[in-house]
Amino acid sequence: MKRISPVAVCRMVLAGALVLGGTAFLAGCSGAQAAPESTFVLLDGSKQTTADLKGKVTLVNFWATSCVTCVAEMPKIISTHNKYQAQGYDTLAIAMSYDPPAYVVNYAETRQLPFKVAIDNTGANAKAWGNVQLTPTTFLVNKRGQIVKQFVGEPDFAALHQLIEKLLAET
Repeated sequence: MKRISPVAVCRMVLAGALVLGGTAFLAGCSGAQAAPESTFVLLDGSKQTTADLKGKVTLVNFWATSCVTCVAEMPKIISTHNKYQAQGYDTLAIAMSYDPPAYVVNYAETRQLPFKVAIDNTGANAKAWGNVQLTPTTFLVNKRGQIVKQFVGEPDFAALHQLIEKLLAET
């Protein structure tokens, strides 16, 4: 009998939830694992790496300007960032490779996004973070640089805030 890996099981559960039109919250599928080594190219041309995330609780959000759910959740992501930023929380929004850079820059400027925005020109970041193809896909990373939760679709922001507060309280 062929053994199926836990990652494969999580992907099947996710695919099933999405086929049924549901939003997936992968509690058991994204237990604390190290965030993948990545380099993010920010809109200003500077670079940030996964190692730079350590020491803060960070929301890593894969999104696209053409994604209706992404655009709808962005004000909540901004509000969450503003609420917790002074307590050691950060946000990194990563635009998908198919998103035209001019659209991303325009969106970030016109909405005055208060956090770092990167463009995944080559798709390497999406691939490294579990071959992200669906947007929005969001990861919550703890101060130790471990992925604690993964959300596909818009998160339940009340539950997300509770988890952020718990992670911020950790030493």
